[in-house]
Amino acid sequence: MRYALTLSYDGIGFCGWQIQPSEPSVQAALQQALTTLLGCETAVTGAGRTDTDVHALQYVAHFDYEGPLPNESKDFLYKLNAILPSGVAVFSISEVADDFHARFDACRRTYLYFIHFRKDPFVERYSWHCKFPLDVEKMNEACRYLLGTRDFSCFEKKGADSKTAICTISEARWEGYQPTLWEMSCGGGTGCGHVAEPSAGSGPAAKPSAAPHLAGAASLNATTSPRAGAGLGLGPGSEPGSYLVFRISADRFLRNMVRAIVGTMVEVGRGRLSPEDIPAILDSKDRCRAGQSVPGNALFLASVEY
Repeated sequence: MRYALTLSYDGIGFCGWQIQPSEPSVQAALQQALTTLLGCETAVTGAGRTDTDVHALQYVAHFDYEGPLPNESKDFLYKLNAILPSGVAVFSISEVADDFHARFDACRRTYLYFIHFRKDPFVERYSWHCKFPLDVEKMNEACRYLLGTRDFSCFEKKGADSKTAICTISEARWEGYQPTLWEMSCGGGTGCGHVAEPSAGSGPAAKPSAAPHLAGAASLNATTSPRAGAGLGLGPGSEPGSYLVFRISADRFLRNMVRAIVGTMVEVGRGRLSPEDIPAILDSKDRCRAGQSVPGNALFLASVEY
């Protein structure tokens, strides 16, 4: 029988999702926990790789086990989370079709990248502190050139082993957001950023029973957000435009692709590139023509849809 898991993890302290020699990984931690509970070697297949320090809000994985799980689902989930390290939390587990595949059946993945412009100890762990101003309007103009199906080799890390660099990007945009702690201090909204409830058919497993509250993280609903430039900088002493998030969705992503795209958009925002330079960079298929990769700790895999 095949089972699907929905989980979240804090990527700091892990070498990424995939098992690596002599390095802690999320996949290894999950496999070890399941092996302990089930009493047999249990391999886990995930929706895709994430790099060192990169996080996941709604990640999907599957494993095979002969027969029903040994405990009631809630009891099994409780025991599994008790074994897992604190940085990994499984929210749901469900039986799926025997041919379901967490990676190959995924049709859309969404990533978020967070940026802040003022010193803020409560988002530092999960956001990149950008110390120069950016023209967000021009960055969004540049995003339009990313949409569609094409070769994205210019954003792929050198030495990657992808069989093809063709991807279809369906969404790419920058917008303002409001960190949860500042929202709470100002009495705005609900005060709890959370993973959005997946729409019908968006995944093999149910929504997490409780949304992951990442301590100190700037959080954003995965499907709804304020209009660009709205609700910014409500924290004490903050200025409008203090916090930005980049949202990008595609059928697949190349290794390091999102961080390279963000770095390139930042070059546009600084005036070092123009939006009209993006098509030539894409056509070049040359990683050296694109911007530098930004740090991984501000990147979140927000959702995987099936």
